[in-house]
Order: sequence, then C-alpha cells, then structure tokens
Amino acid sequence: MATHAGRLNDRTGPDAGSPAVRVRDLHRSFNEAGGVLNGLDLDIPAGEFVALLGRSGSGKSTLLRALAGLDRDVAGSGTITVPSDVSVVFQDSRLLPWRRVLDNVVLGLGRKDASARGKQALAEVGLAGREHAWPHELSGGEAQRAALARSLVREPQLLLADEPFGALDALTRIKMHVLLRKLCAAHRPAVLLVTHDVDEAIVLADRVIVLDDGVVSSDLRIELPGSRSQADPAFAALRTRLLSELGVEDDHHLRVEDTQRLRVEDAVRRAS
Repeated sequence: MATHAGRLNDRTGPDAGSPAVRVRDLHRSFNEAGGVLNGLDLDIPAGEFVALLGRSGSGKSTLLRALAGLDRDVAGSGTITVPSDVSVVFQDSRLLPWRRVLDNVVLGLGRKDASARGKQALAEVGLAGREHAWPHELSGGEAQRAALARSLVREPQLLLADEPFGALDALTRIKMHVLLRKLCAAHRPAVLLVTHDVDEAIVLADRVIVLDDGVVSSDLRIELPGSRSQADPAFAALRTRLLSELGVEDDHHLRVEDTQRLRVEDAVRRAS
C-alpha cells in the first residue's frame, strides 16, 4: 500500500516475511478530553485470526477503521503496515438495494472474470442460485453471507470484521461462525474481528486481544481442539478469564439454563 505521510500515520505494505499487520505507537483522539488509542502496538501474522474484545469506548472500532484507512479526519499519529488487499465486513451488510446480489458482490472488482468469480464466491457462502435476487429478498443471515462473498471474492490478505454477526439471531449467528471458520481456513487471510461476544471470540479466533484505555491489556492464544465446545471446562475457564479482563467478575458458573443453551448451540455447530 502506498505511504501517506502526515501527522496521522504512515501506511505501508508489509515486507516479505513480515506480519500482515504491524502497528506501532498508534494514537487516536476525537477531542481534547483524551485519547481513544494511546500508543497501541499490534502484530498479526499472515493467516492468523485475531478477535478484539474491549469495553465500550476502549478503541476497538477506532483501531479497525485505522487499519482500513477510514479515519483520515481523526487526530493522531503512529505507524500502520497493512497489505495492499484489505476487505471490510460491517454489522450491516451494506448491500446496494438497487443492485442484484451478484452485482453487489462484484461491484468494483474490475476483472474480466468478475462474474464467474462472484458466482463462485456466492456458492462458497451457500448462496448459489441467488445471484439475481434483490437484497430485500434475502434474510439477515443471507445478506451477511453475501457481504462475506463480496469481501472474499477480492482474495484479501487482510479481512477486517466489525461485529458482523451482532444483528443476527442466535442460531443464525452460530451457523455464520461455522461458515466463517471454513472460509478463513480455505482463503487464509489475516483476520481482525471486533466483537463484544466473548464466546464468539473463543470459538473463532487463534488469538484474543483485549483493549483497555486504548492499549492492549491482554493477548491470549486460544489452544483448544477444533470443535471448541462451550461445555468444555477449558472453554469455560477461558471465558471466565476474559470476562474478568473485561471487568465482569461474576460468571454465574454456567447456570443450568446456560448449560442447556450451550448444548443446543454445540449441536447446531456439529450439524453445520
């Protein structure tokens, strides 16, 4: 990526063998009251899935927007190194209502084989046959699948996701978790997922990072088996630790109704 010099930051592309994302001494502020990001450092290797947790106002979305280059009007400084090919998935699918699904997926792709690549991407997310549907004809989950297809059709080296499943119902969200893990395993982008959901972070990520006061307060590698059952005591221990990092001391020790819910969710994941 081209370098943009200025008081905000320098943005460059990674050298061969370097992390896909490298952030050093990143500062961002929106007013004189104080900074949102306060000297943050972060590395994300190529192909690694990182989930970002933090209380409201901790700087999660601010960091994501900085990596995406969407914060040019914000005061700050620091150095950001990201790949040239970056895609962003938001909580809202942001499909253009006046374009059909396939046209949304390949919008701006600018390749002779764009249509074929778009159809392949839609097939990967389970939307084969919906190429000519209008966005209003899709369910919430289908719209987010289309948004994922739109991001992945560009074969990004870095995928940034800002609470992409926050507006979905619980069962649809679980199915989207399964789909995202499969897609990331196939395409191997570096991923930064912003989420408020501790369980979602543990289920999906290779690492979970917690932001507090604009810096990384915890960086935890997730070493659980592929199934990552929420009923697993190791999963529960990680959950409790991360909740404590977020200032939630009482986890209620997975009450009976919580355990029943987790069994249902695990069954849905296995069926998917």
